[in-house]
Amino acid sequence: MKLKTVLLSTGAAMALAPAAIAQDMADSMTLVSWGGAYQASQVNAYATPYQEMHPDISMTWDESSPEAVAKLRAQNEAGNIAWDLVDVVAADAIRLCDEGLAMEVDHDELLAPAPDGTPASEDFGDLIVSDCYIPQIVYSTTLAYRNNVEDWNGTPETVCALFDTENFPGTRTLERRPINNLEWALYCDGVAKEDIYDVLETPEGQDRAFAKLDTIKDQTIWWSAAAEPPQLLADGEAVLGSSYNGRWFSAIEEQDQPISMLWDMQVFDLDGWIIPEGLSEERLARVKDFVYFATDTQRLADQAKWISYGPARESSAPLVSTHADLGIEMGPHMPTDPDNASNTLLYNYEWWADYRDDLDSRFQSWLAQ
Repeated sequence: MKLKTVLLSTGAAMALAPAAIAQDMADSMTLVSWGGAYQASQVNAYATPYQEMHPDISMTWDESSPEAVAKLRAQNEAGNIAWDLVDVVAADAIRLCDEGLAMEVDHDELLAPAPDGTPASEDFGDLIVSDCYIPQIVYSTTLAYRNNVEDWNGTPETVCALFDTENFPGTRTLERRPINNLEWALYCDGVAKEDIYDVLETPEGQDRAFAKLDTIKDQTIWWSAAAEPPQLLADGEAVLGSSYNGRWFSAIEEQDQPISMLWDMQVFDLDGWIIPEGLSEERLARVKDFVYFATDTQRLADQAKWISYGPARESSAPLVSTHADLGIEMGPHMPTDPDNASNTLLYNYEWWADYRDDLDSRFQSWLAQ
């Protein structure tokens, strides 16, 4: 899958007004996201403005996106779909779509066109990786480290500092899932970037990745929520680890923590909405109205005022300017900025959609050993 390059500059534009839906709409919504700085950016950029336009609408936020696939499977089996709109990464959207748990959508019918009339399907382009997926942002998983560790021999310059316990001793923190960890393990074990997924597809390649992770397993705190690693580094409980670039931005720029981030071997990924299959007509009508508003050109550009993720719409990029509170230019903090993208890995959504369940099971068993 080819990732569209999103370059950021300043400008101004407005999307068309939300589409009128001539039917009754529910007066409440349950939205599922990731908590922390990212969810706050969603609230600031489009949930609060939407509620200001519709003061009688109540919104409940559930921070279950990391477990969205398993929980939607359970809700479907129980015949009780509790969620109205779910924020997921691209690979999970593909899985949910393949399993019939996410609704297929006509992007040009559901979503606003760009201000110049470009259909939504063209404005989002290659980032629409599934018929069920509504992209919001491009983000990356990156490595960061405490920048005041006294017993280190130098400063981390590549992602492979993660495995260099001789020069950079101390506790690591990594996500409690195989994604990104297995890719970085193979890369730092000498596998060329372009060969990572071919190698990882083989039993020998998987063994090799887990063997590399074995070298730091007993020195690693495994996190489930992306807000955890910045806090672990800020508190000195870990000295380096992974999280999403926007979480590191928040810790470094907004909280002034003694943390530095590396763009080396950042793993590009997408985040966006899926609509659960099986909503009532009233709930679905409300979701469609909200999604039309929340994903228009201006709203996705506005989200970048609060977090350093690139908007998924091409037309949004020129509208990104400064941080809402700090006043700093956000472009240089985006994963898609050319200065940050010299050595990147494009996350293979389709590959992980096929292999995720098996490798999740193996990874959890490995952690328990």
